[in-house]
Amino acid sequence: MKRADLDFEGFFDVRQTTDDAQVAQMTLSPGQSTGGPDNRHADSDQWLYVVSGSGRATVDGEDVRFEAEDLLVIEAGETHEIENDGDEPLETLSFYVPPIY
Repeated sequence: MKRADLDFEGFFDVRQTTDDAQVAQMTLSPGQSTGGPDNRHADSDQWLYVVSGSGRATVDGEDVRFEAEDLLVIEAGETHEIENDGDEPLETLSFYVPPIY
């Protein structure tokens, strides 16, 4: 068994990795974004769980709104950008299958 405490104090931090999967926590400040039209994970799916906050994801050119407790699945090869367009920090957990970082 492995255990990690989540604090969401930094921008991006890989918290746990196994041979088959990986989890990272990410915090975006209001107005901050990450990724873009060239950002893709060729061989890994990204399961993004929204812990708190809200924002917008652009996946393969399609905009999707999300909020706390939503789960987005960004499949391997899809381009994507995550933006916090809300008024509070956006805290997410991303599960990468297989591990990418």
